[in-house]
Amino acid sequence: MAKPIATTGFALTLERTIAATPERVFEAFTQAEKLTRWFGPTDEYSSVVHVLEPRPGGRFRFEMRSPSGVSSVAFGTYEEVTPPSRLVFSWTWEGKPEHQTSRITVIIEPQGAGARLALVQEQLPTAESVDAHTKGWTACLDRLVRSY
Repeated sequence: MAKPIATTGFALTLERTIAATPERVFEAFTQAEKLTRWFGPTDEYSSVVHVLEPRPGGRFRFEMRSPSGVSSVAFGTYEEVTPPSRLVFSWTWEGKPEHQTSRITVIIEPQGAGARLALVQEQLPTAESVDAHTKGWTACLDRLVRSY
């Protein structure tokens, strides 16, 4: 697995094997209709993509809505977009300054008939933030795996 960009602070790394080509996995991160299928911690959450510009300097803004109507909004800017193998982008939670801005690297490599995905989130401010993001990303990536 290729290495992410080295930074300081707390970090998390999650990996998954997905029964889809790297191209299809890359599309799951860069096409709104595909992203909304898996972005959320459970099937009861709905997702809305407000902005999705997967190019260097492009922006994104995603919203997750819980079954009770609570919204969580993440936004950021793409630093690197290399289809179908790599995405690097900033990540900020709207209205949650305690999480600060972090950097996410998504690496997708061929593995047999499918793909191996690594998601690395760096520059997290605290161990508690790592725990919260690990739980969220674990649930989201598990939904992504199940979607193929």
